[in-house]
Amino acid sequence: MTTTISGSTGVNQITDDAITDAKLPAGSVLQVVSGSNTTEQSISTTSWTDTNLSLSITPSATTSKIHIQYNFPSVYLTVASTGCSMRILRDTTSLFTPGHGYAIYNSAGVGYWQYGDIELDSPSTTSSVTYKIQVRNYNTNTVQLSPGSYYKNRIILMEIAG
Repeated sequence: MTTTISGSTGVNQITDDAITDAKLPAGSVLQVVSGSNTTEQSISTTSWTDTNLSLSITPSATTSKIHIQYNFPSVYLTVASTGCSMRILRDTTSLFTPGHGYAIYNSAGVGYWQYGDIELDSPSTTSSVTYKIQVRNYNTNTVQLSPGSYYKNRIILMEIAG
């Protein structure tokens, strides 16, 4: 038995045997890229410093949005009165720079924290863009990301149709 599919609400979009980005509705996920590492990194400066998380994506349309998600499953504050903040950069542009000196802080002693964030960006380009995570300390006490190289830090970029 032959099944015939017809209609004007989307089925006709695949009659040419090609589903392209242009045929998908706004909000569709067009591509996903991810990266990770387990390299320990020690930071002891109040200046913004690149972490080991950086990833590139090439949007297929200037109207696309990029969903950025990152996670540090272990941030180790090595002594009392230690803290840090993180931010996301697109190439060299900060998407948001915290005004406060720390997003996580420990006044009493050493400790482990998990830290991550989600952002939605509109790069307005079809050229490759690189997203990276930077960290800065509240003071010059050392903060370790992925201490002992036991934990996998992750970054995920998703292109969303605009």
